[in-house]
Amino acid sequence: MTETTYIETPLGMATITGDENGIISVSVTQESTNTPSVNIPAYLQDTVVQLQEYFNGQRTIFDLKLNPSGTDFQKKVWKELLNIPFGKTATYLDMAKRLGDPKCIRAAASANGKNPLWIIVPCHRVIGSDGSLTGYAGGLWRKKWLLDHENPVKQQSLF
Repeated sequence: MTETTYIETPLGMATITGDENGIISVSVTQESTNTPSVNIPAYLQDTVVQLQEYFNGQRTIFDLKLNPSGTDFQKKVWKELLNIPFGKTATYLDMAKRLGDPKCIRAAASANGKNPLWIIVPCHRVIGSDGSLTGYAGGLWRKKWLLDHENPVKQQSLF
């Protein structure tokens, strides 16, 4: 049976869905009619803990059983996203090359945009070839926040 839970994050309310086969989706919204869950279903407890650790700066790698729904190509792209280390970025062209075909850049970008596992499969670490923050379903401000959160060199205020 699929279960859902809601947690508050610095970037909005996260909705986590999963079952005994793994985590199906994690998404975030700014305007949510849901309130944070009090009773977390057993299947989702590790995900909640690991996301909280991530936001608290205590986790850089997720160790969860994942079960997203998608095409074989999408799953191949999502698996490749897991190889981008915390605090690093890759371009869409890098992703296409890693997938074995530089010509699949648009298809890889499309699959990246359909990633159902927000943060856990780090699609936010993919940027444009010119270093621009392009194409993030959660909003570019969230992408910037996540990349800043993962950046090992924190910008210090001059004042």
